[in-house]
Amino acid sequence: MKKPSPYLTFAGTIPFIAAAILLIMGVDAVPVFGKTEHILAVYGLVIATFMAGAQWGNHLSLTDDNRWAVRLPIVSNVVALILWLGFLTLSAVGFMGLLIFAFISLLMVDYGLYQAQIISPDYFTVRKYVTAIVVVALIVAVWQM
Repeated sequence: MKKPSPYLTFAGTIPFIAAAILLIMGVDAVPVFGKTEHILAVYGLVIATFMAGAQWGNHLSLTDDNRWAVRLPIVSNVVALILWLGFLTLSAVGFMGLLIFAFISLLMVDYGLYQAQIISPDYFTVRKYVTAIVVVALIVAVWQM
């Protein structure tokens, strides 16, 4: 792997893991940053929305007759809006559940893109591992809330 993106992608799991560990340790708040569950919720919202945006960007290089050319911008926008509304309206535990659902859903979309040869096998492999790490960290965090 010569590109930095796989390393940065794995590094992006660190805040999820750190927040889960802090919650296990009973650290309810981090000085300057605030409540641990809020830190996790905001970071999760940013990352999931970023992932939806990355999928939206994939449609730009597709021809109009490609079925993903229409699906990607719609699905990615729906995911981003649902996450935003969930962040505003749900409890911390409810929002973590929504994040888990969103990350799994985004991975399923990436699986379709992989099957259609729109994303590379290497990228999809990284996404599988990173999604697994993030989902486990979120589940652990929910158990501690």
